[in-house]
Amino acid sequence: MPELPEVETVRRGLAPVMEGRRIDQALAHRPDLRWPLPERFAERLTGRRIAGLGRRAKYLLADLEAGQGAPDEVLVMHLGMSGSFRIEPAEGEAQAPGEFHIPRSKAEAHDHVVFRIEGGAQVIYNDPRRFGAMLLVPRAELETHPLFRDVGPEPLGNSFDAAGLARALAGRRTPIKAALLDQKVVAGLGNIYVCEALHRAGIGPERLAATLATPTGRATRETRLLVEIIRLVLEEAIAAGGSTLRDHAQVDGTLGYFQHRFRAYDREGEVCLVPGCTGTIARLVQSGRSTFYCASCQK
Repeated sequence: MPELPEVETVRRGLAPVMEGRRIDQALAHRPDLRWPLPERFAERLTGRRIAGLGRRAKYLLADLEAGQGAPDEVLVMHLGMSGSFRIEPAEGEAQAPGEFHIPRSKAEAHDHVVFRIEGGAQVIYNDPRRFGAMLLVPRAELETHPLFRDVGPEPLGNSFDAAGLARALAGRRTPIKAALLDQKVVAGLGNIYVCEALHRAGIGPERLAATLATPTGRATRETRLLVEIIRLVLEEAIAAGGSTLRDHAQVDGTLGYFQHRFRAYDREGEVCLVPGCTGTIARLVQSGRSTFYCASCQK
């Protein structure tokens, strides 16, 4: 499933085409994705102007301008396991914003939602497995909506710090890998970037989360280091994706842009890249997901 950096690079790729533009026509080629589409979905979007395109955790948020009888709403979009957007400009070659470790589909049979944008461009949502989602949520209810009310702080925001992470981890008897994947602890982290962050921080994925806080719930040196490294890993991944999008060197969505910088993920049996470490990357399964780590330098 796309993680925070992939969703953020998709947002950045869509923003120049969608922000400030009117949806001249919305088309829904089926009544549902993961969940049923909102009632009169296409009709309610047609003619609406997108004031801004944001992100919360792994969700894209399109702020729709209110006025002339239209309510103050947000179009909430999730890519699911296989969803992607394709931009077909008024003139020129189609682009697929975002680079993913798992290849994205380009088969037109899976084009489920189409936004015809003011100026002639089309933004097409393609999703073979239909695990993605699109919802219309009143702006005033967004923070209390079931999808967002319990979501933790954004890892690149000011509210994510070592003190807050320590409080969230204090007393937790689950592995630190599982704790960091809990969206109530921190928003938007997924399997790939948790593996990468734990490896760079030298923290074993099976270690109890509670050990990263003092008995009174205060931050430790390792907690502070982990927060810094989570930010660094995400910023590197976003920067790499942004650079790819600007260059348009690879726009078909195949092969992850950050894949060539993986130090742990998907490197089972390969030499650990930590300077001075003589270990190799191993793989274990935690909660049905593959964890890649180095037993020599992650404790």
